[in-house]
Amino acid sequence: MEKSTQIFGLRAIIEAINSGETIEKVFLQKGLKGELFNELETSIRKANVNSSYVPVEKLNRLTDKNHQGAVAQISPITFHDMEELVMSVIESGKTPLFILLDQISDVRNFGAIIRTAECTGVHGIIIQKKGGAPVNGDTIKTSAGAVFKVPICKVDHIKDAMFFLQASGIKVIAATEKTDNTLYDVSFKEPCAIIMGSEGRGINPSVLKLVDDKAKLPLLGEIESLNVSVACGVFLYEVIRQRL
Repeated sequence: MEKSTQIFGLRAIIEAINSGETIEKVFLQKGLKGELFNELETSIRKANVNSSYVPVEKLNRLTDKNHQGAVAQISPITFHDMEELVMSVIESGKTPLFILLDQISDVRNFGAIIRTAECTGVHGIIIQKKGGAPVNGDTIKTSAGAVFKVPICKVDHIKDAMFFLQASGIKVIAATEKTDNTLYDVSFKEPCAIIMGSEGRGINPSVLKLVDDKAKLPLLGEIESLNVSVACGVFLYEVIRQRL
């Protein structure tokens, strides 16, 4: 059963962070002061929790309860340790297949990617702690429950995951239009991780410099790109085609 994805109140959120609860994001009221508020800010910094300062009207829209200037979103899932997951897949003898999401922001795209990942046997999805879509009710609904079946890992930065994957013998392949190679020119038969960029910006240029290979989708119409979740699905089924 999905647990509540929201808590509110300064002390309640402090206790949740200190007890190790998986917090997606904390919304804090702009301009708020006080000893307890400062304690919450300290807890957020120490735990490296994603947070943002918003007008009180935003908090009032999130809840009609006495929020005291703070509302937190709790993840309904438990995130996996990336290094442990990668090593367990390697040790199982399977050919690793991972997805890296470079700050996908739309929860419906995120959910659709998770759903396709489950259908195509992806071993894990790796996201950044900050800047991406949360795992919330919309994500769960769009994923058709796949969010509870596909391991999801959070890292401080996508680059951290890339370095570890590459050191573990897993090739990182970028889905990007900034290449002459189509996905049919690239081999997905060996252990690999496919990195998908955000809806607006695509893959961060500093991240793109570190990949092992790049591949694009052939587009024959006038539209310059596909929806990121659709593009991810095309890539994953090309992996299946090559590995069958």
